[in-house]
Amino acid sequence: NVYLVPYSTYRDYEYQDGLYQKYLKTDTQANVDTYSARPGHSEHQTGLAIDIRSSSHWYTLTDADYEWMKKNCYKYGFIIRYPKDNSTITGYKEEPWHLRYIGIEHATKVTELGITYDEYYDLYFKEY
Repeated sequence: NVYLVPYSTYRDYEYQDGLYQKYLKTDTQANVDTYSARPGHSEHQTGLAIDIRSSSHWYTLTDADYEWMKKNCYKYGFIIRYPKDNSTITGYKEEPWHLRYIGIEHATKVTELGITYDEYYDLYFKEY
């Protein structure tokens, strides 16, 4: 009984630039950089990220849907990219709705280890 809805998928450079510039009109660049990627640096531009929401809420997730996602998204190759209480590691504020596709094998490892993608990258990919 979980109904998740994609609401932000692939973004081209121009779209990301417009979004970033919109945020800069009301916030400092240092703060914007904690919740919006600069154009050319957004995971959405790679086609590997998707923002989702609960079918009953706009731009957010119910607690139940979030808990289901935390426990199950790795089975489909996704991770919650910016988990709670990890902004000092990821550089971004918590975004429970932002999923990143890294494949089932790697998503399973990230989940089993209980670490962020950034930590996983440093441990297993950086050397390549």
